[in-house]
Amino acid sequence: MDSYTHYLLLFFLASLYLHTSNLCFCLGDELPSSVNSCIEEERRALLSFKKDVTDPSGRLSSWVGHECCRWRGISCNNRTGRAAKLDLRNTYTSHREYEQSCLGGKLNPSLLGLKHLAYLDLSSNCFQEIPNFFGQLTSLRYLNLSRLSSSFLGGEIPSSLGNLSNLNYLDLSWNLLFGGKNLNWLSHLSSLKYLNLGSVDLSSTGVSWLQDVNMLPSLLELYLSRCQIQNLSLSLPSINFTSLLVLDMSGNEIKSSFIPKWIFNLTSLKKLDLSSNSFSGSFPDEFASLTSLEHLDLEEIGLHGQLPKFIGNLCKLKFLSLGANKFDGGIHEFLSGFSNCSFKIMESLDLSHNDFNGAIPKSLGQLSQLVSLDLRGNSWEGTLTEAHFINLTSLESLLMTTNQPEGIIFNFANYEWIPPFKLREIEMDNCRVGPGFPVWLQSQTELTFLALTNAGISGGIPEEWLFKTSSYITILDLSENNISGKLPFRFNFPNVEFIELSHNRFNGPLQLLSTNMPVLQALTLSYNYLNGTIPSSICSIQSLNRLSLGNNQLSGKFPQEWGLWSNIESLDVSNNNLSGNIPTSMGIPTSLEILNMENNHFSGEIPSALQNCSSFNRLYLGGNKFTGSIPFWIGSLVPFLNVLQLRSNLLSGHIPEHLCNLPYLHILDLGHNNFSGTIPKCLINLTSLVHATSAWPILPGHASTTVTLKGRELEYGQNSIRYLTIIDLSSNNLLGEIPEEISSLLVLGTLNLSMNQLSGTIPSKIGNLQLLETLDLSQNQLSGQIPQSLSSLTFLSHLNLSHNNLIGRIPTGNQLQTLDNSSYEGNPLLCGFPLSTKCHEDGDDKPHAEENKDHEDNDEKIGLYTSVVLGFIIGFWSVCGTLIMNKSWRYAYFQFFDNIKDKVALAIALKVARYQRKV
Repeated sequence: MDSYTHYLLLFFLASLYLHTSNLCFCLGDELPSSVNSCIEEERRALLSFKKDVTDPSGRLSSWVGHECCRWRGISCNNRTGRAAKLDLRNTYTSHREYEQSCLGGKLNPSLLGLKHLAYLDLSSNCFQEIPNFFGQLTSLRYLNLSRLSSSFLGGEIPSSLGNLSNLNYLDLSWNLLFGGKNLNWLSHLSSLKYLNLGSVDLSSTGVSWLQDVNMLPSLLELYLSRCQIQNLSLSLPSINFTSLLVLDMSGNEIKSSFIPKWIFNLTSLKKLDLSSNSFSGSFPDEFASLTSLEHLDLEEIGLHGQLPKFIGNLCKLKFLSLGANKFDGGIHEFLSGFSNCSFKIMESLDLSHNDFNGAIPKSLGQLSQLVSLDLRGNSWEGTLTEAHFINLTSLESLLMTTNQPEGIIFNFANYEWIPPFKLREIEMDNCRVGPGFPVWLQSQTELTFLALTNAGISGGIPEEWLFKTSSYITILDLSENNISGKLPFRFNFPNVEFIELSHNRFNGPLQLLSTNMPVLQALTLSYNYLNGTIPSSICSIQSLNRLSLGNNQLSGKFPQEWGLWSNIESLDVSNNNLSGNIPTSMGIPTSLEILNMENNHFSGEIPSALQNCSSFNRLYLGGNKFTGSIPFWIGSLVPFLNVLQLRSNLLSGHIPEHLCNLPYLHILDLGHNNFSGTIPKCLINLTSLVHATSAWPILPGHASTTVTLKGRELEYGQNSIRYLTIIDLSSNNLLGEIPEEISSLLVLGTLNLSMNQLSGTIPSKIGNLQLLETLDLSQNQLSGQIPQSLSSLTFLSHLNLSHNNLIGRIPTGNQLQTLDNSSYEGNPLLCGFPLSTKCHEDGDDKPHAEENKDHEDNDEKIGLYTSVVLGFIIGFWSVCGTLIMNKSWRYAYFQFFDNIKDKVALAIALKVARYQRKV
């Protein structure tokens, strides 16, 4: 028998041993069976166990009478009648079922009375601890305590489990916050073949856990997923668990410059999962030695460079995931490597979310056994033809997107070509399959997942094809195309959960029947041309939790039947022509988190019924005709609000201080209303604007909202808006000074207080807002100088201080040098760049109060100059007038100057004669 056959047989036997429901425990004749009789001692032990167990769904209701071997979850040995198997795992299929069928309470030591118990499964229940007495159940071969509790257990794994020397199978996974400071007890489990410690906190063990696991020579499968392991021994003196077939260390915190060498010595490995760790470097050459690999998952571990050709030599590889790394270049060489194999058995290939580029080679079609292909999130370009798919007869999942502007073009020479596969899933973005729905796509009639976004499709949806697929589809996404016609909801979609048809050209009324889509959870029809009213029948879809009808032409009132939605979480009807008051029934579904009704014609006051929605996350009511004041419940009863947008309404009164009780608020937009009074100083309590916090969760769909930034109205998607931090109180009647406390909102990106009646000076510490991009204080009555600290802002790209009473020199530095003079116009006493008005020559900025003194100094100088001129004139004519009037004085005066002239002329002549002689 060759080594490959040996390992294959070993793996088959191990899998059969571990995963069959009636496990063989190597007990000779003592095999579990359906024996009806029962040992009395064991019956009493089971009843004692039942007495301490809470059983909300009555799962142990059959535990009555004397035939305990027929009780639910009990199997006995057919020869001795001893209880050999106790299987009480919770087989729930939903969260609600889990809560209803979860066993809890105390685990009674009476189980020790089952001295021949070989199989114990208490997984997925609500017990709160692993008791120490389990270490005395020494007959156990199989112990499954995974997901033992619905809450965080805490504490340590009992070291007494090390006494179970006969144990072959141990699963303690998914007991959150359950830890192990050391795993020394593992070394006693020499017969262990399967060990799962997934999610058990092993961070405090350092690297010693590896030495403990290395003491298990029989180990075949090892699962250590999400165990908070931070370090790995880079080498081992000797490896004892060389028979290991499965190693899963995914989702840890391992940081290493390379994958440890000892892993490549596990040459029997059939499955290796190192995904979601932090290794680095290129694809290791040592993988070439793991020729037995059938499953290799290296997703999101930080590898980079080009894929080596030798991967194709791993001829047993069926599953390969290299997604979310930094691989680049083309994949032609990589795929050509598979031609070295005498047969190609690859079933799943994931190259998603890397930096691959270029054309997708035709050699992809060599992988004839391929079932799942994921090429999303790369920079593919070029054309795909029939040759790429002609041999992919087993393909069921095709996922392909590109971020290149020109996209991927599907160009089949034969328009009527029908591929050899039957897809279950298809997801394409920026892949041009249009202009119509091609024949190859219409041949796929068993689709459960259909997503063709930005595919260049126009025209109507073929009804015959949609009729055939509607009974299978669970997700339908045809957004960002030019599909026209009526909505395709006259067909039954019994399994559809998600419909996304936004950014198309659907028209006509919105007609929905709850009976057609009984399990629909999300419906997005925004950015179309739908008209008419919102039908009340839509409120009968009980399972619906997200509805987006924004940017259509809907009119009329909002349906009163809203209260029928018990699970609704997000509603978007923005940018329509809806009118009337918000119905009071809006407050009945307390599950509501996001409400977007902006830019309609709603009127009346904001209803108090909305205070019941205590989970409110975002509230958009701007662009309507709401009146009255901001209700008290905003800031008092909805503490988790991230966005409050009430701009462009008819609201009045003061800005209430209870808004300061919203610690998670990122956006406060009250602009274009009739608010009066002062700006509350307590805005400093908006802690999300003081300290950086993690971004809000990403939400599905294409909903958007309008935000005024940098002097313009911009449209942001519901996920991009989560990064904005804004206070906008513009176009109101606010008075008083700008509170100095605003300078403490260090995370603020936009501050707009324009078009009010604010006075006083700009806060001197405004430069503390280092993340500020937009500052608009225009059209107020602010005075004084522009604070020098403003020049320290390095992100500022929009500044408007125009039409105030500011004076003095404009500060210079950083972003201020890139702004034009429109930022400062309407302030006649400002000077310096970029204005044409020059400041005083000495560079000193003189305040307005000193300018009168300058004028007085100028008057004094003019008087001085006048006195000097008059004195000169009087002195001159005093001398000259005497000479003119007295002849003798005149002769003597001119005779004196003649004598002086002659003496000067003689002296000059003598000097010139001497110079000439020297020359």
